[in-house]
Amino acid sequence: MKFLNKLLFVIVTGFTCIISCNRDFEASHIIEPKNVKPENEFVWKALNSWYYWQEKVPNLADNFKGSPQYVNFLASKNPSDLFNALLYTQDIDRFSWIIPNIYQNYRSTGLDYSVYPKGRKQNDYIGIVNYVVPDSPAAHAGIKRGDVITKVNGNMLSLSNSKELAGEHVKLSIARRVSVSQDAVVTSEETDYSLSGIDLQENPVAFHKSLNFGGKKIGYLVYNSFEEDYHQALNNAFGDLKREGVTDLILDLRYNGGGSIETAVRLGQMVTGQFTGSPYVSIEFNKKHQDYNTTERFKDTIRMYYPYKDRIIDKGNAKINSLGLNQVYILTSGGTASASELTIQSLKAYIKVVTIGNETYGKFFGSHTLFDSPNTDYLSKNDRNQSHNWALQPITFAYYNSKHWQNPIKGGLKVDYEINPADYFGRLKEFGELSDPALAKAVELITGQKYTMENRKAIASRRDNTNYSAFKITKFGGSRKTFMPLGTEVYTYPRLNKKS
Repeated sequence: MKFLNKLLFVIVTGFTCIISCNRDFEASHIIEPKNVKPENEFVWKALNSWYYWQEKVPNLADNFKGSPQYVNFLASKNPSDLFNALLYTQDIDRFSWIIPNIYQNYRSTGLDYSVYPKGRKQNDYIGIVNYVVPDSPAAHAGIKRGDVITKVNGNMLSLSNSKELAGEHVKLSIARRVSVSQDAVVTSEETDYSLSGIDLQENPVAFHKSLNFGGKKIGYLVYNSFEEDYHQALNNAFGDLKREGVTDLILDLRYNGGGSIETAVRLGQMVTGQFTGSPYVSIEFNKKHQDYNTTERFKDTIRMYYPYKDRIIDKGNAKINSLGLNQVYILTSGGTASASELTIQSLKAYIKVVTIGNETYGKFFGSHTLFDSPNTDYLSKNDRNQSHNWALQPITFAYYNSKHWQNPIKGGLKVDYEINPADYFGRLKEFGELSDPALAKAVELITGQKYTMENRKAIASRRDNTNYSAFKITKFGGSRKTFMPLGTEVYTYPRLNKKS
């Protein structure tokens, strides 16, 4: 009997020890809420509130908050890794960004570029200068639109290192002889450049001019970003084209990664003008923010903003200069994104849109910046938690044109007339020259006068060694804006008093 009692004591004691030890083990792996950094709590709570795909991410579910798994999950990662772990599948959301420091300035060299495979094997890449911002380091160095980039920081250009071209300090090599064979873009005689970025203000209205061909007066406008600060420059450009009596418009959005929805709607009014008051674009948020859903309409006025030091001055409304067109020709590339795609889709609901170039980037969602200010539902920068400088730029809404057409699920908008990107190499000059094959095609469609490879070459009179029997480039590697955080945004600003 004593033996049985001892055995029971050992068993009970052992069982108690197991329970106690397990509890101790579990307790040691539970991280107290006080150990969760405020920036991590901000990441989860802001995404839980605003992220467009919140319902599709299990770890963003409302009932996930407060559990031991929740605390461990938040405390085990840095803010960037946590943010990325909470995003929807990468093939759907490749657009959301986290911002470590909202006060960090981006210093630019003024170089905008795109990269493509150099040959059929698509292992090596080559870059082409889309444009150079006036009075920038790149401009002062003598780099020009159409220049061909072969190296970055001493290494042959590749898809992975091409992002370095957008760096604040960069060394690059540009080929002075360019030809296109049946298999590749061939380069030689390189010149090296070293560039350092500066605080640079870029006017997105890069070029506008009326062109006279075939008895037609054609407006050509290069627009590189939908920026509210430059409403006046955009409206003035359309005013110039209107006074010059243009009857057709070529809108070049090849290098436009997106921007403000407000600006995009006003651009639609400038192209048309006969649909004032009609719906242009619908914006739809997640189920938690349905009261922010809205429809933006054509308006005949535009808000003028003026950047002054670290703030924006509202100068009031001005009358929009409209061309009253029923057809527009839009040049596109793989870098045409967001608000640019919105413009194409929304105008198509009202007028004929002829697209020339290449399939667009494929970003039919938008965002707004979220700050650690839970009392304002993460909308106020002024009321944010001052203990850190993190901010979020996640996808928060989808957009549709007035007919609510379904946007492509994968890929971008197909074009009516495709341009082989290989045709750009060795031929691009400054904006407005018909050596540009996309511009030449648009002029041909408007005038009915065909510009063959031969007479385009005569017009260009650039590099005699260019061979126009080019191989076909079928892949877009990327551009400065597609490589940059916030480079392909379409954004809006939900009002803090919207719900009241």
